[in-house]
Amino acid sequence: MSSFADLRRMMVDCQLRTYDVTDRAVLAAAGTVPREAFLPAELSDLAYLDRQEALPGTSRALAAPMVTARMIQMLDLEPGEEVLEFGGGSGYGAALMAEMGAKATLLEPDEAALALARAAFAQPGIAAAELVGSLSADRSFDAVLVSGACETPPEALFAHVRPGGRLIAVLGLGRAARVVLYRKTGDSLSGRPVFDAAAPALPEFRKAEAFAF
Repeated sequence: MSSFADLRRMMVDCQLRTYDVTDRAVLAAAGTVPREAFLPAELSDLAYLDRQEALPGTSRALAAPMVTARMIQMLDLEPGEEVLEFGGGSGYGAALMAEMGAKATLLEPDEAALALARAAFAQPGIAAAELVGSLSADRSFDAVLVSGACETPPEALFAHVRPGGRLIAVLGLGRAARVVLYRKTGDSLSGRPVFDAAAPALPEFRKAEAFAF
């Protein structure tokens, strides 16, 4: 049986590199962060499969590794930037960004998923991140990773993006979904599609539902 280190290396070479993930910092982080730590122990053998994985007992799932990595690549992060992952469940995306030298925060309103994140980040060798269930209205970030699919634009997060900052999210469900990269100029954000991808649905951004942090 292959070790987790071998599986991680295969994920980088056979999934990420073939999905146009070329940024060295992203590849290095994906090759270092133990994705198995972000799944319950009984599911750890599934950590490096090319698919999303539901987190039992929560409303969340980890997106496929290649989707998370490519979305982070599109944020074009610099070390020291303050970054936010929303809806990341156990926080694998936040861990990758922290490993890249960013000051990462995971905002996870699902309490059961946040508990999984706390357990994951308590394991040795994982770069530290702030783990919270809510944000004050005045918190802002250089970049925001929305780790799930949104039926409607995640407007509740727009105010947390600093001028000149970026936000990336999957808009739409299933085969109609596209990853959209937003950039903030002044007080307004403009978005453009950057690639097609599917991700776990976020109930906070379903149509005809209101959600407040």
